[in-house]
Amino acid sequence: MATILGLESSCDETAAAIVRSDRTILSHALAGQEDHHRAFGGVVPEIAARAHAELMTPLVETALADAGMTLDDVDAIAATAGPGLIGGVMVGLVTAKALAMAAGKPLVAVNHLEGHALSPRLIDADLEFPYLLLLVSGGHCQLLRVNGIGDYDRLATTIDDAVGEAFDKTAKILGLGFPGGPAVEVTAARGDLNAVPLPRPLKGAAEPHFSFAGLKSAVLRAHESGRYRTEDIAASFQQAVVECLQDRLEYSLDRIDPPAALVVAGGVAANSAIRAMLSDLADRRGMRFVAPPPWLCTDNGAMIAWAGAERFAAGLTDGLDFVARPRWPLDHEAAPARGAGVKA
Repeated sequence: MATILGLESSCDETAAAIVRSDRTILSHALAGQEDHHRAFGGVVPEIAARAHAELMTPLVETALADAGMTLDDVDAIAATAGPGLIGGVMVGLVTAKALAMAAGKPLVAVNHLEGHALSPRLIDADLEFPYLLLLVSGGHCQLLRVNGIGDYDRLATTIDDAVGEAFDKTAKILGLGFPGGPAVEVTAARGDLNAVPLPRPLKGAAEPHFSFAGLKSAVLRAHESGRYRTEDIAASFQQAVVECLQDRLEYSLDRIDPPAALVVAGGVAANSAIRAMLSDLADRRGMRFVAPPPWLCTDNGAMIAWAGAERFAAGLTDGLDFVARPRWPLDHEAAPARGAGVKA
């Protein structure tokens, strides 16, 4: 049984957690940066990197103390090594390298997306490979077949904006504050989801990919028109997202031999309307639906520690010369999707 210390710093959450390979979460320390970025309506990379540098060491100390451990008690140290805001990624990875070297422990460089992709297995011991994963976050919107550790087939990706980015920009347009996703969901609960005629980009298209740039622009036009209540725009936007995701999933499911489980992960996976749609879709398709609890959907150290545990068990460790990566696709052999803004 292995015990892994995991560090996360790819965007605006600084986190450290200790997880055992039997799925026991021994500790989980996390610090958000909302107060640092709220005035700007989004994450400022330089500010995020400085905050990570200030917060990471105290959070590691807290995680160890909460678990009643020292570095000598862990078997390996895992850290997000990309993709993400490179300044923040470097803070976490350099910290992990220093700890690994000082304690004589192996380093596990974790792809942040693999952290999300494997996180459902942390809370569901019955989730076996392969499974179909909808990965939805601030920087990514992908549909992947998860075949095993480090083995992914990308079936679809966004050709422009990620769905989480669309949520954040919608919140900024509507003046709902930061972070945007939860603010839009709360506001949408008070609105009419049919009140505002918004587009469903790529719905019915003869390709598997996603697109949200046009929807985001339509929200801006609806807001500037002055014809609609903020709550109705938020509700109509969220419904458009749900319908786009459902349509694109249905397209892919009609063209593959689907695995037994449909899984959702990433920060946007915490959205209850999206979860409800996916649960219903899985039921209709005869698939099991698996979703991590909301706290495990957003960026956190436990998912990085768990991904580190899975990689460590497979004999996958890394040297101290591993370089932080701002971009790091899960499927290196995926065919390019059209669009200048593709988030691979």
